[in-house]
Formats: sequence, structure tokens, C-alpha cells
Amino acid sequence: MPTASNRQKSSSEIKRERIELRVGTSAKELIQRAMAVTGLTAGDLAYEGARRVLDEHERMMLAGADREAFFDALMNPPEPSEKLIAALRRHRDLMG
Repeated sequence: MPTASNRQKSSSEIKRERIELRVGTSAKELIQRAMAVTGLTAGDLAYEGARRVLDEHERMMLAGADREAFFDALMNPPEPSEKLIAALRRHRDLMG
């Protein structure tokens, strides 16, 4: 749920831009329920949802074995394969 500071940021900016969209009945009902529960406008809900998606996209969290494999690859990188070496040579030849 958006915090008061997030709500202030999105509502303190002068709203001059417009986005129109068509949604299905179930999406409209969901948006209206979310508006009723949060007290936010549809535009503010869209802003918060977009901000959340981008936050998640920009953050990468690894846990357990995935984290260990990632750090192991950083600390002990594998030797380049013959295919990689050949690709780098082709790239160098093409790009100069």
C-alpha cells in the first residue's frame, strides 16, 4: 500500500498529462475496488503500480544456491570456450 510520502509525491505534481485505456469488466472492477480500499485515484494507482514494477525490475535479489553460484562465477570465472573466442575474433574482424 502506498505510503503518505509516496502519495504526496504523485499528487503534488500538477497533473496535465492524460492516458486513455480500455479494460475488461473484471479489470475495471478490480481497479475500482482498489480505489475504494486505498483512497487513490485510478491514475495514482497506475503510477504506484508502474513504480513498483520498475523497482522490482531494477533490483535483483538472489538467494541460497543462486547467490552462491553467482558469486562463485564472479570470483572464479570460467575459461572462455572456443566458440566464444571465435565469436570475439569475428566481432573484431567485422568492427575493426
